[in-house]
Amino acid sequence: MSRTRLAALAAGATALAAAAMFPQASSAVAGTTAAPSPSPDTAVVYRVPAHHKQDAQKLIRAGYDLLERRQGDDLFVLGDRNSAAGLRRLGFAPTVESTMPRSRPSAHTRPDADGTYDGGYHTVDAHYAHLDQVAAAHPDMATVVTYGQSWLKQAGAGGHDLKAICITRIKPGDCQLNPNAAKPRFFLMSQIHAREITTGEVSWRWIDTLTNDYGKDPDITRLMDSTEMWVVPIANPDGVDIVAQGGDNPVLQRKNADNANGVSCGWTGQTGVDLNRNAGTHWGGLGTSTQPCSEVYLGPAADSEAENTGLESLFRQLYPAVRTGTGDSDPAPADAKGMMISLHSDASMVLFPWEADHTIHSGNDATLRALAARMGSITGYQSGQAGEILYDASGGTDDWTYDKLGLASFTIEIGDVDGRGCSGFTPSFSCQDSYFWPKIKPALLYAAQHAAAPYQASSDESDGSDGSTGPAGAAAPDRRH
Repeated sequence: MSRTRLAALAAGATALAAAAMFPQASSAVAGTTAAPSPSPDTAVVYRVPAHHKQDAQKLIRAGYDLLERRQGDDLFVLGDRNSAAGLRRLGFAPTVESTMPRSRPSAHTRPDADGTYDGGYHTVDAHYAHLDQVAAAHPDMATVVTYGQSWLKQAGAGGHDLKAICITRIKPGDCQLNPNAAKPRFFLMSQIHAREITTGEVSWRWIDTLTNDYGKDPDITRLMDSTEMWVVPIANPDGVDIVAQGGDNPVLQRKNADNANGVSCGWTGQTGVDLNRNAGTHWGGLGTSTQPCSEVYLGPAADSEAENTGLESLFRQLYPAVRTGTGDSDPAPADAKGMMISLHSDASMVLFPWEADHTIHSGNDATLRALAARMGSITGYQSGQAGEILYDASGGTDDWTYDKLGLASFTIEIGDVDGRGCSGFTPSFSCQDSYFWPKIKPALLYAAQHAAAPYQASSDESDGSDGSTGPAGAAAPDRRH
């Protein structure tokens, strides 16, 4: 395919993504929509009561955009005004939970000149400029690393480099791409699902807190002296570009911009590959789709996407492969170092391997479960394997890092568990400082403090440094409404 053709396809990806977020619209039956009837230019979040454990997979197989949210037995689906009819035909009884304007290409206002959109969320270029500014202002604490290229850049059709930042009180040998580093490493990544825009803002604030509070906050100072913090603020830059092009009405692009397998999705889905279903572990299992227009399209092959191969190469250069067994129950050794957290939204949960199948448990299940429960108690979130409290999802990043490297790995689903009006993929930007960051910061601090020996963490440990109360292994309070 010529570069001219690739550029044309890339330009069309935004329009396709904006126009193609709503599964089953083409198969709706007139007169059967849920009341109140939204307008044609409205996106609808439906509450869908589930009655069987397999109902989540049933919705995924049918092509619905099943959101990363669950309340009790109720699932949530993003669609349009016609989606209710198809849901009813599958045997569900949907009700309208909320509505929002539907972003179309003609409605794009574009990001602001200062690199922000929708009230203050930062574009990819703004995030990357921030990394460079932090490194320039703190050369003794931060260095920026380019670890690959996005799909569009590899195709010669625009796109971005893939960038990370290493933050620590730099000593000789620190922040090198060497899996046998002297310091333990804590890795934070965000926006692998582009529309989950709160996650990138949390990474932004984590970077600033580490560099600005060194020498002022004793916990941050100890952490910076002892541990390397690695951050990938934007794991899916091409997708985030599409989101930001909606301006004050962000396009709800989840996947990357790889349109080689689904450029003609039209109104029945979204172009691209779900990077969090593409990783080469348990690939092709539950929670995925082989349909290119599905929101959970797994890609043509495991690790087919440039964003994932670049990220996995970075992980291999930072962490030794210490889980030598290949069986699902083979553990990582008790003295393994390092921890990884992938940020998502908005389920208000802390998840851990195996996310591909909740009926199997890892060899480090007890410790991972205890660490997740502790982070859950700090945030007020539920914790568990994905299929225990949300739904099974194969081919994810944290399953890959645990499987291939033995790295203690987690997903934190950032959400509004307290009813603060900050739910959804695009909450008011004011929610970032007023609600999300104060909630997530102590959990990240707790996790980073345990990167030196995560599998030796005691389930009843409480050092008090995270500012929370209660037993370390306590289950998260159930605040569901």
